[in-house]
Amino acid sequence: MAGVENEAAPDAIVKCEDSERELDLRMQRPSSDPRDLARSPLANVVNQTLPNSDGRQSSGRLVPHGREKLNASTNTEREFEVVRESMHSAISLSKTEILDSVLNDFSEGYFSLSNENRRRLLVLLAKEYDLNRTQVRDLIKQYLGLELPESDSAPSTGSEEETSLSAFYRIERNLRHALKPVYEVLFERLNTHPGGLKFLSNLRADILSIIAEENTASLRALDSYLKEKLSTWLSPAALELHQITWDDPASLLEKIVAYEAVHPISNLIDLKRRLGVGRRCFGYLHPAIPGEPLIFIEVALMKDVAQTVQEVLWDDPPTPECEATCALFYSISSTQPGLSGINLGRFLIKRVITLVKREMTNISTFATLSPIPGFMQWLLSKLASQSKLAEGEAMPHSPASDRSSSTFSEKILEPEEERALMDASAEFTSGKNSMDVMLNLLTSPNHEWTNSDKLLSVLKPPLMRLCARYLLQEKKRGKALDSVANFHLQNGAMVERINWMGDRSEKGLHQSGGMMVNYVYRLGQIEDYAQSYFSTGLIRTSSDLRRYVETISRVQE
Repeated sequence: MAGVENEAAPDAIVKCEDSERELDLRMQRPSSDPRDLARSPLANVVNQTLPNSDGRQSSGRLVPHGREKLNASTNTEREFEVVRESMHSAISLSKTEILDSVLNDFSEGYFSLSNENRRRLLVLLAKEYDLNRTQVRDLIKQYLGLELPESDSAPSTGSEEETSLSAFYRIERNLRHALKPVYEVLFERLNTHPGGLKFLSNLRADILSIIAEENTASLRALDSYLKEKLSTWLSPAALELHQITWDDPASLLEKIVAYEAVHPISNLIDLKRRLGVGRRCFGYLHPAIPGEPLIFIEVALMKDVAQTVQEVLWDDPPTPECEATCALFYSISSTQPGLSGINLGRFLIKRVITLVKREMTNISTFATLSPIPGFMQWLLSKLASQSKLAEGEAMPHSPASDRSSSTFSEKILEPEEERALMDASAEFTSGKNSMDVMLNLLTSPNHEWTNSDKLLSVLKPPLMRLCARYLLQEKKRGKALDSVANFHLQNGAMVERINWMGDRSEKGLHQSGGMMVNYVYRLGQIEDYAQSYFSTGLIRTSSDLRRYVETISRVQE
């Protein structure tokens, strides 16, 4: 959700000025003074490499415009070939004394390439360093040509059967080796190389970016293989759970500020509050990526499960920790795009629950205050298609090609909701039908509908019901359509409560109409809930939300 503006009183700001100056110095922020920038080492590099506005290089030699482009293209191609050769060497060489140097050359050279040349290199890696399928087919034919030994049904008869089994074992070993792509060697060597794990994460981020535009089978296979490797190397046993505090190095605190993805940290006062009394922040660290959390979670210790983000971000003074009964997870952020799809959050939440429960016996409830990032996109699409369908049905003589392409009609609103909406919206907007009116209201500039108590009152019942439908009934491949819901449900949570106007920030209104949801992790039932969701898609809910489901069924009849 969008960051909440700092509402601290002036005297609170004065009290924190010393702390702010202190962390400013610790973070060693670069100067914004252009004179300082001109004196920086980076400026020296730029001045040496970039042409001046009149076409001259820093040496003062005039370069014709066309030749300049040609030279740049030639240099770019030469750089690509150098990195390609270093990649090949990193895979094929066996001398350990020069391997580290080759891996350094490859990783440094890769980052010097343009985006287009990185794409070329990764496509080449996926295709030319794949497994040898001819060899795999030959081994399979050999395997199928062997006679199965009779040892399963009769006692061993001696050396003849032993010879037969040896042939099976030999071909199976060779087949396992042949089924490994050649690029596995590169991944394995980089993983044991200093900085290699971080490099592999960045490499996969590039692969995912390319797949989004060029979804080929070879790239998908490359991504799948690297993802499996990263999942193994980043197992919970290899990760350190670290409580992040104000006393941590400034470089680590900077990363928390930079990577916070749910509720942006607005200033140093905000950061200190999130790490202070009544708050906890935990991150997973890996020895190969020191000083940088792979994922971190922010926790508020409260008396009750919060319904609005303002309660969490601006709880001042915070609940005394000895009086807290609820540990509320209000933000979880991944710092590495290349680790997408690797569920580190599942292990992080469980370990944090165990740690907090052990250290604070007064905490009995573990819940979240979560965004619903896909709700408005889903709802606006529904309203638009149903409005067009209703308009087409209202004009029976219009050509079929002019009607909506929706395959069926749905009841979005109940009759009394339609009447109330049309009456309340008359002075704000108009529309061809109630769904068109609702669509216009929800997409109004600056979310004007939130400034009218009358509209808020009228819109609350249908929006709450539709949000419950979205969370509990809308599925993708048998699992919750909403990404955050799917994350918590597969981790063993249940859907407890939908909160009206839980986040009135720009981001909250844009994504979910201001609504938020509480998921609850019930100790002792986490594994059962996770298993039932994984196997059948069953979503556990509170009794209040089950009543919404009954209402949804009535509306759709």
